[in-house]
Amino acid sequence: MSGVPAVGDRAPEFSLLSDTGETLRLADLRGRWVVLFFYPMDDTPGCTKEACAFRDAAAEFAKGNAVLLGISADGLGSHRRFSTKYRLPYRLLSDPDGAVRKAYGVFRWLFRVQRSTFVIAPDGVIAAVFRGVRVNGHDAEVLAVLEQAQNEKSL
Repeated sequence: MSGVPAVGDRAPEFSLLSDTGETLRLADLRGRWVVLFFYPMDDTPGCTKEACAFRDAAAEFAKGNAVLLGISADGLGSHRRFSTKYRLPYRLLSDPDGAVRKAYGVFRWLFRVQRSTFVIAPDGVIAAVFRGVRVNGHDAEVLAVLEQAQNEKSL
């Protein structure tokens, strides 16, 4: 794959530390749907709204055998505080050097990230990409696309 990953491409592999202190590898999630959302910074208004919307829809994502993961440049301490404060039921991953953000084509110098979400199928192929995400209603939009992608994969 060259350039920015798109629908139909194999999702770039990564290994990052999570807010729980564990190392999470994308490869370890094969066989499950993954909703990977990139956000600028912990505990800011837009990012909090997005994180809490995914939190509130977490049961719906789980019904679809989907794992939610958030990625930002913030450190593990910041992620732990953010996750605890808002009772986030999914892991937050720390990408301090921007390697994963660059691999997914969402790294931006000024704001560190273009708010983006990737839906990754159980075989590791990107099923949907959302770039320049607007927070309001994004969780429902991702759920609808996830359901559609699952239906297409099951045909």
